[in-house]
Amino acid sequence: MIQVDQQVLEAAAGWLRAGRCVHLVTVLQTWGSSPRPAGSLWALAQEGTPDGAQGGASHPMRDGTLARLAQGDSVGSVSGGCLEDELRRHLRERGPLPRPEVLRYGVTAAEAQRFGLPCGGQVELLAESLSDPEPLEHILATLAARGRIARRVALADGAVSLVPAGRDEAELQRDESAVVRVFGPRRRVLLIGDGLIARLIAEMALALGDEVILCDPRIQDPAGWSLPGVRLETRMPDDAVRAQAVDPLSAVMTLAHDPRLDDLALLEALNAETGYVGALGSRASDAQRRERLTSLGVSAARLARLRGPIGLAIGGRTPAEIAVSAIAELIAVRNGSPLAQREPLSPAGEAATG
Repeated sequence: MIQVDQQVLEAAAGWLRAGRCVHLVTVLQTWGSSPRPAGSLWALAQEGTPDGAQGGASHPMRDGTLARLAQGDSVGSVSGGCLEDELRRHLRERGPLPRPEVLRYGVTAAEAQRFGLPCGGQVELLAESLSDPEPLEHILATLAARGRIARRVALADGAVSLVPAGRDEAELQRDESAVVRVFGPRRRVLLIGDGLIARLIAEMALALGDEVILCDPRIQDPAGWSLPGVRLETRMPDDAVRAQAVDPLSAVMTLAHDPRLDDLALLEALNAETGYVGALGSRASDAQRRERLTSLGVSAARLARLRGPIGLAIGGRTPAEIAVSAIAELIAVRNGSPLAQREPLSPAGEAATG
């Protein structure tokens, strides 16, 4: 799940805890050009207490989100800004919805022009009124534990049920009776070793909406270390990987230039289900690294998962170019792009010493 969708859930839960009525809108389907894919979320808060809302203080985990959203009444997006004003008008006129509504925009050329949908795009949305924060809080707790959960909305009456979701279950499912939205944890990037390239990669990963953790036990003054938006780990890299990056939505990049640190992280990540494993260095240092990992018991099949030297072959030489190549490869792997194929091995990162 991307960061903005999690922010929608957090904001909606906080607004409900504060006694406000909340409309949740989900993109069901798009045709033609559309800036937001199916499953995207948008929440709108109104004044007043919805039926069944729970009063009292806001949930402590959501106070930060409420503070950030204090100047607005909506969060998320279903159209990149084209439809939100129309939805706000429609939902405020309707008030709390007795049951979910399916809304369609851009069906005609006139509507597409009116709402600013690009290239005659069309979008189908599900709008529902929320009254109980507990299901959203349960989803958020599941995501915090790196789990997957499905939220089923009955179209007849808006009844919501939550069930565990499998790893390969589609993000959005629908039939004549219900819509199911599957929520999974945010993508996570664990960087091993502090340095300029690591910090550049961290900034780019944050821009993608990833959760970013930097691990370096060599940092002398953790209290004085600062990289906004990035969490610092000072435990040993193998412990950090075990705790933070063993699922397919996680990525590990070793950037320490120290085999005593890099190899510890690679051993754990390659023997786990980590989705992406990359190592910075030259071709020569990559060959030496693979020999060491083989001698330490990493199988040939597991070793084949190592992206080394890290990054796409774009001829990167400067720290910024190497960081771009690394992030580009991560995106290519996640999206199943042919650019992710590594035959022959990429020379990106060749300028870095191993």
